[in-house]
Amino acid sequence: MPVIEVDNVTRVYAEKGQTPSHALRGVTLAVERGEFMAFAGPSGSGKTTLLNLIGGLDAPSSGEVRVDGVALSGLSRKALADLRRDRIGFVFQSYNLVPVLTAAENAGYVLELKGVSAKERRDKVKAIFERMGLSPFLDSRPLKMSGGQQQRVAVARAIVSQPAVVLADEPTANLDQATGAALMDLMRELNRERGITFIFSSHDPMVLERADRLVRLVDGLVVTDEKRAR
Repeated sequence: MPVIEVDNVTRVYAEKGQTPSHALRGVTLAVERGEFMAFAGPSGSGKTTLLNLIGGLDAPSSGEVRVDGVALSGLSRKALADLRRDRIGFVFQSYNLVPVLTAAENAGYVLELKGVSAKERRDKVKAIFERMGLSPFLDSRPLKMSGGQQQRVAVARAIVSQPAVVLADEPTANLDQATGAALMDLMRELNRERGITFIFSSHDPMVLERADRLVRLVDGLVVTDEKRAR
């Protein structure tokens, strides 16, 4: 079973008195476990909208999204929140770290929501931080860290609970080229070592070149879907 199924999904934004805007126009695709893929396209093509629908942060106007075989449209608000917590990791362009929490507390927040004890949270986060070169920053506040360090903490937060899929929206947008490349290489290693599925939305050629599968969208439609041999 694919980890993600998108079945004839549309998304229409309609403001009263204005012409409806079609962000997605009948998109269908399946994502297999362990893929390392990206959505590409110009601004307004629908790639971020598609990522948000897969993550259950928005709902389609028609069609269906399934995560691990579970149809998102049939879930209550609580069940949808639980599915996001348990099966989906998010990496946002703006990091979305809580400034009053330490890096370790930020990374362990999802585990706290799942009821994991403080000691086990600390142990799991410490192991991830060691793997990601973040050990010196366990007790640092986000505002004392560089952009690249904050984004690595955001990746640690996304993967520490071993989700089925990680969704990353423009993960390198606020990073310099070298830091962005190092982050992508790290996520590739985590993809291979842990089998986590990564789906990116990006304009960055460096991100798109590293993807094993590249789905291009234009005006809400999939125009190409290319799998690359590595």
